[in-house]
Amino acid sequence: MARKKQFKAESQRLLDLMINSIYTNKEIFLRELISNASDATDKLYFKSLQDGSMDVDKDSLKIEIDIDKESRHLIIKDHGIGMDEKELEQFLGTIAKSDSHAFKNALEEDSDVDVIGQFGVGFYSAFMVSSQVEVISRAFGSDEAYKFTSNGLDGYRIEEAEREDHGTTVICTIKESTDDDNYDQYLESFTLQHLIKQYSDYIRYPIVMDVEHYDEEESTIERETINSMIPLWKRSKSDVSEEELNQFYKDKFHDYEDPFKTIRMSVEGNPSFDALLFIPKHVPMNFYSTQYEPGLQLYSRGVFIMEHNKSLIPEHFRFVRGLVDSPDLNLNISREILQNDRQLTLISNRIERKIRTELETMLKNDREAYQELWEQFGMTIKYGLYSSFGMKRDELQDLLLFRSSHDESYHTLKEYVSRMKEDQTEIFYVAGESVSKCQMLPQTEFVTDKGYEVLYLTDEIDEFVIQILQSYEEKGFKSINQGDLDLIDEETKEKISKKTEEAQSLISALKDSLSSKVDEVRLSTRLVNHPVCLVSEDGMSFEMEKVLNAMPDSQEEFKAKRILEINPDHELLGALEAIYEKDASLLDTYATVLYDQACLIEGLPIEDPVDFSKKIAGLMVESSKKLS
Repeated sequence: MARKKQFKAESQRLLDLMINSIYTNKEIFLRELISNASDATDKLYFKSLQDGSMDVDKDSLKIEIDIDKESRHLIIKDHGIGMDEKELEQFLGTIAKSDSHAFKNALEEDSDVDVIGQFGVGFYSAFMVSSQVEVISRAFGSDEAYKFTSNGLDGYRIEEAEREDHGTTVICTIKESTDDDNYDQYLESFTLQHLIKQYSDYIRYPIVMDVEHYDEEESTIERETINSMIPLWKRSKSDVSEEELNQFYKDKFHDYEDPFKTIRMSVEGNPSFDALLFIPKHVPMNFYSTQYEPGLQLYSRGVFIMEHNKSLIPEHFRFVRGLVDSPDLNLNISREILQNDRQLTLISNRIERKIRTELETMLKNDREAYQELWEQFGMTIKYGLYSSFGMKRDELQDLLLFRSSHDESYHTLKEYVSRMKEDQTEIFYVAGESVSKCQMLPQTEFVTDKGYEVLYLTDEIDEFVIQILQSYEEKGFKSINQGDLDLIDEETKEKISKKTEEAQSLISALKDSLSSKVDEVRLSTRLVNHPVCLVSEDGMSFEMEKVLNAMPDSQEEFKAKRILEINPDHELLGALEAIYEKDASLLDTYATVLYDQACLIEGLPIEDPVDFSKKIAGLMVESSKKLS
């Protein structure tokens, strides 16, 4: 006789919250019900191992999915341990009461059984798509079966029922579709197959259902196993070929190329986990946009939990794709969010170390391959170092590569330091839009002529990374375009000091003419053949100025301190002195032209291109008059 009962939760509002608010999408219900069926099968199988007298047909340990469109029934059937009347009421009539959790707690600590369910809420996800749910169950070893029926609103009833063997059958009466929700899809074989492959592909028992096949003349229906059961990452390395790994990567992550590198991890401990990681050969689509979602796929005992778990991969390795499967995750009641992140932190740390070790090995043993990888993802590693505010400095600094004046290839900071001159105390660098533009700078000519190597920083983030690093092996970084390089001898210093005194009047006049544009005019200690250059004080560089002003949310205009330097050994200085002595009024024109020229050399915009063009044309006209 059926007995109507109310749920034992505190209030109906709690059940409503669980059904409608815990899960982020309705399709999760199928994963939960299949996981429950897998748990019930696990329990029977484990008990049969403990008790040899139990007669369990191993071939029957499968999960069956059936559809009855006419009655709108979706049926999930297992042949597991089953439940008696008391257990039905205890585990389905009480919200958040989990038989799996009780079962696992009863096991000895050294048991290796895996039980997916930890909370008794997964069952109630069925009410997101069902107007009514029936559960028919027969406990193993019992001749009696019972049925639990509920609409998820006003309680439940339990009554005697019929079932030919042990196990549990869940019958979901799927809701009618609305303008907002398409419930009919959960009665379509294709949709169910897709959801099984997505969420439950690695359940260890066969999940079978009718599959319709079409040919030119007729269609046939066959009972087929939908899930693959054994995860690729659970198979021994000797049983998995490179071709299988490559195909798995391309299928799962929708790439058209094989991965650049595959990394497998199998860790025993606290926590235990398996990881299958892939480094792509190219930057994924939308990688540098907000549309790209980094993170690794997360599984727990082969059950898919989350598509993009950002906690598993650090920012500097966000280009790595793959998955993690761990039995030790404390999942919350919806399995979609972790109860705490301690296990994730431990897993993430192990993964980070493994990736870093693999990259260091590649850098050491296969330099060409590492340089190919760096060209694709070096920016990400540099950004990760910068965004961590130097916390990852020791871990990442030896992975960095830079072009330099040494030759055309990439170089590490360690390699640069190994080539430094005995008296060299700083690592010299220059920032520019490209290697060729760095090479053309007057300052580069001076430093390289002195026998020093110069790093070329060509990415916008490079100077910010250098600022974060501050030093490498106790060698500070020095921009050849800022401050005093102190690379000339005392005799040269005295010579320039003397020329500065002699040209002081001219220098002051030039500074007055350019007072709105530069902070200082001086004779240069860093020019060889070039007549003029523009440098900045220590602090903000011209490249930093460009980057900061290009930011869309910039609230102010950033401007580095500008210093116009004139080559004391170039004939330009004599020409300027002659002009200044003959007609000081012409100096404003020449000063402006020199400043604009220096800006162009540095890749900085000139304030008035039209005026600059007129001045150049005027000077050409004046020059032609003197020749005629």
